[in-house]
Amino acid sequence: MPQQVYSVSDLTREIKSLLERSFPRLWVEGEISNLTRHSSGHIYFTLKDENSQIRCAMWRFRAGSLIFSPESGMKVLVEGDVQVYEKNGSYQLIVQQMQPAGIGALQKAFEQLKERLQKEGLFDESRKRPLPKFPERIGVITSPTGAAIRDIISVLSRRFPGIEIVVYPVRVQGDGAAAEIAEAIADMNTYGEVDLLIVGRGGGSLEDLWAFNEEIVARAIFASQLPIISAVGHEVDFSISDFVADHRAPTPSAAAELAVRSRSELLGALAYYQEKMESILHKNISQHRLHLDNLQKSYAFRRPTDAIYQYSQRLDDLQRSMQHMMQQALKLKRSQVENLTLRVEGLNPSAILQRGYSITSHQGKIVRDAKSVQAGDEVRIKLAKGWLNANVSETGENDE
Repeated sequence: MPQQVYSVSDLTREIKSLLERSFPRLWVEGEISNLTRHSSGHIYFTLKDENSQIRCAMWRFRAGSLIFSPESGMKVLVEGDVQVYEKNGSYQLIVQQMQPAGIGALQKAFEQLKERLQKEGLFDESRKRPLPKFPERIGVITSPTGAAIRDIISVLSRRFPGIEIVVYPVRVQGDGAAAEIAEAIADMNTYGEVDLLIVGRGGGSLEDLWAFNEEIVARAIFASQLPIISAVGHEVDFSISDFVADHRAPTPSAAAELAVRSRSELLGALAYYQEKMESILHKNISQHRLHLDNLQKSYAFRRPTDAIYQYSQRLDDLQRSMQHMMQQALKLKRSQVENLTLRVEGLNPSAILQRGYSITSHQGKIVRDAKSVQAGDEVRIKLAKGWLNANVSETGENDE
């Protein structure tokens, strides 16, 4: 009897059919290694334990729905279908969904996003703004039907009656909720007619609160020009929006209390300051009245004419002193002028000529040396009164 001979392809196809029928969709736990993200969006990796390994593939449409980022070395639970890759005859696991082992997928996604945004500086305290002290209009982004909006309106109305509240209704859980919240934050900033925003919702499970843990909401809060209070869940609940917002409130009611001061507290503070100002004013008036009383009792007020006479006498003394000083100064200056006059007159050529001297000149130049003229030269002689011309008959060096 002839034996059946299979081609490689036929055998591989038979094995593929047998294997895939024998293993329905199943869950497998292992450690990721050799993870590769293809440009097509598909993810390829190996799932292993201490003894064995299996190749895995996760197509793009499945990988895009992951809420955390798988990494090599991470222990995970995967659900998938056993499949034979006919080209090389190897079997692999086609992964349909994946979650971290030992920690919930949502919690892992929360930790990964928190770490990444923190490194980017979205949580920095230095960029967070103070809340306005006396807001006139408050914007609230939350579900219009939840308990949170009722609590916020109730607290705001009680603490500061008359304050304006602008509600932007959004879904706070489920698909598309995060996008609605982010859009609402952007729209309220464009609107710009509120002083601050309260963004949040009441309590719930991690899944219920997840919209406030999504990156799109964190980015919208970070980009807001309006101060934001994040009020998500209960006091024990923390969300990504809490870390990014300017202020975190443990509950929506607490957010309302944080947003406005109590009107009665403000009135009490005003009454206190009014009383304190009146007390200070009365004290100042009493001090000034005492000062005036002391002035009225002083010598100047009791004998005002005596003070005037004393100041008049003092003025007279100062006037006499100034007159004496001026006379002495004038006398000194007059003496100096007379001395200068005598010196100037002594240097006057006319005064010298009056004493019998004369000035002899030759050709317009004063003769100071007998050698500068010769016998026969005509010279002019200036006298105290008049002048005369003469001819030189003889010159000499000594006056004999």
